[in-house]
Amino acid sequence: MTDTATSLQTAPDAALVQAYLTHVRVEKRLAERTVALYTLDLEKLVAYATEAGLPLRSVYNPHIRRWVAHMHSGGRSARGIALILSGWRGLYVWLGRQGLMDHNPVQDVRAPKAGKPLPKALGVDESVQLASYTHEADDPMLEARDHCITELLYGCGLRIGELVGLDVVASAQARGWIDAEAGEAHVLGKGAKRRSVPVGRAALAALAAWLAVRHAWPQADPALFISARGQRLTPQHIRVRLKRRSLLAGLVTPVHPHMLRHSFASHVLQSSGDLRAVQELLGHASISTTQVYTRLDFQHLAQVYDAAHPRALARGTPPVVPATAEPAKPSTRRR
Repeated sequence: MTDTATSLQTAPDAALVQAYLTHVRVEKRLAERTVALYTLDLEKLVAYATEAGLPLRSVYNPHIRRWVAHMHSGGRSARGIALILSGWRGLYVWLGRQGLMDHNPVQDVRAPKAGKPLPKALGVDESVQLASYTHEADDPMLEARDHCITELLYGCGLRIGELVGLDVVASAQARGWIDAEAGEAHVLGKGAKRRSVPVGRAALAALAAWLAVRHAWPQADPALFISARGQRLTPQHIRVRLKRRSLLAGLVTPVHPHMLRHSFASHVLQSSGDLRAVQELLGHASISTTQVYTRLDFQHLAQVYDAAHPRALARGTPPVVPATAEPAKPSTRRR
């Protein structure tokens, strides 16, 4: 048994959970948002166990199944339950490795089945409309910054965490930076994996415009994107600004950062058909994660077909017969 396990042998549930959260934050280096979600999920687990009069180490498979059924009947989505189970499973795997559990109560427990929704992506015209939009009534500093953010999200397919992690210049401490001369963004993605993605001309032009005015704000943080106080922007700040910008640009659907990542992937795949290249650009560890965009691509092709092909109605919609049309007369030709 490890020293950590020995110290936790008689620890209350709250201490076990806190030790696990420290492990995923420090050793596994999960994103702060992921750790925050794990915290909420494990608080729910502790609440269930407390209500049942059980310490976490005395929970068994039937208890987990009962709580899953309770969440499902309460309206929790199948995807939400699956994410919660993932957090619970990780805790019990860690407790087992510490020698504090001889069983994993979440083993073989699955969330209810649910259809896989397609990721929400903008059309090409909508994406260009948003990326090209200029809010002339806004503060020029805010406009330059927000325009650059939009161009990088759509032009590079960055995750929001990768975007906020960008620094102005490369350094040993920087999580990411942009090499404007080489036209490349170097980012730190999921699992602390680094990758480089190309930056297009439009994004580089927006970057140059932002860097030309950025110095007017306090330089308290090396972050590429800062607030008027000189502090690194948070993901929530960017979500609010992007939603506002999309509505001002005349888009019907409010846009969030990941929607631009989906749009980037979908449009590159539609143009190139190269799924492996899209996987590399997005930083997906598995090609199966990227394959969802082939469904978006087929959906696009189906829409083009329905709109353009004279035989498109044969796919399922019966042709419309004019009301005045006479029934065909039987042929009198001998056979």
